[in-house]
Amino acid sequence: MRVKSSLIFFVLISSLTLAVVGCGKTSAGKVGAKPPVEIKVAFWGSPDEVNIITGLVNEWQKSHPDIKVRMEHTPYRGYVDKLLTRIAGRSSPDIICTEVDLFVTFQSKDVLLDLTPYIAKDPELDIKGFYPNIIERFTVDGKLYAIPRDTAPYACVYYNKKLFDEANVSYPTDDWDVFEMLDKARKLTKFDKDGRVIQYGFYAWAWPNFVYAFEGGLVDDVKNPTKCILNSKESLAGLEFYSDLINKYKVHPSSTAMTNLAMGVQGMFMTGRLAMFASGIWETPGLRKINDFEWDIAMFPKGPNGLRAFGTGGSGYSILKDSKHPAEAFEVIKALSGRAGEMMLADTGLAQPAIIDIVEGEHWSLNSNPPKNKKMLNEAMKYVVYEPFHPAWREAEEVYINPEFDLVFNGKKTAREAVDAFIDKVNDLLSKW
Repeated sequence: MRVKSSLIFFVLISSLTLAVVGCGKTSAGKVGAKPPVEIKVAFWGSPDEVNIITGLVNEWQKSHPDIKVRMEHTPYRGYVDKLLTRIAGRSSPDIICTEVDLFVTFQSKDVLLDLTPYIAKDPELDIKGFYPNIIERFTVDGKLYAIPRDTAPYACVYYNKKLFDEANVSYPTDDWDVFEMLDKARKLTKFDKDGRVIQYGFYAWAWPNFVYAFEGGLVDDVKNPTKCILNSKESLAGLEFYSDLINKYKVHPSSTAMTNLAMGVQGMFMTGRLAMFASGIWETPGLRKINDFEWDIAMFPKGPNGLRAFGTGGSGYSILKDSKHPAEAFEVIKALSGRAGEMMLADTGLAQPAIIDIVEGEHWSLNSNPPKNKKMLNEAMKYVVYEPFHPAWREAEEVYINPEFDLVFNGKKTAREAVDAFIDKVNDLLSKW
């Protein structure tokens, strides 16, 4: 059931390589001049993102003819494995785009360059202007290994205004809680005469949000995890609530129902088969393309005791230690994660900038394009929870946790039974690093 923030965050497209070369006359065109330094950048992204980034780099190259940037697009699926293979084969790029969870893998392999000395010497890059929690995520032992480009709280609940109006249900507000969400979802769920659901009230893929809302957690310490705590009563309560949305109240489609419908979540939402769904802001560009469709977002609901917390994604750019031109690569990172690039991404609605004052300004909070309530994501950054900073956590999820939870969310096991089946295996895995 759970889709990695990063997997939903960008649309997969076919692999391609884009060479972006400056349009102006370069120093290489002069007799005896040195050829430009080539900097290779590995990244993933949707067609919209590819166009934005390459356009930004193309414009930047006009005033930087001494550097030639080669953008190398790689689909997200298999991104880490492909890059690690290239690194091992001495054919790595200079710069890699990294997501906040993938960063843990790269950093644990000791392949990233410490950017702290470059930042200290550069007055143009003000790290204090970025959200401190994503800067902290990319910092290890006081050394910063990636410059953030965007952040992505799983804090958005998209809602179809027409379905709410037809059911005479009030729109959700940022101050609602999980019980109010359930109440609205039940009123917005419709059944046919045979008892089959024809309109669902709610959908969410990020089950950890419910664990956090019920005051539970994935591990004992996100930064230095030593054991999994999904067996705590708080964590189990959150898991049971989420499972009940699917199996008891029938307001949330199961994975089997989704398969039978042969329709993605956005398709269900836009065709009136789904009243609300929880995700990140990256859903926005697709929804903006639909005419005569009224929608907005509310912050993910608080827990039973008023606690607000949810997972988050986000990305940034790192320089690999193998780069032969780290100084030039750092200049390219400044363009990719700088103000101009973040403003362009903000305008599309695809990504929330990592620079705070851009989020507060005309390119985001004051931008009139939907969703109207996107300004709430600035407040949401106060409540984000990153996944455990442990090189084995991805393996723990993929091998042990997710297969068991698929059984829970399909009504074949209780949350307690599933957790009991994997807790010792996960703890053993965590202890080996």
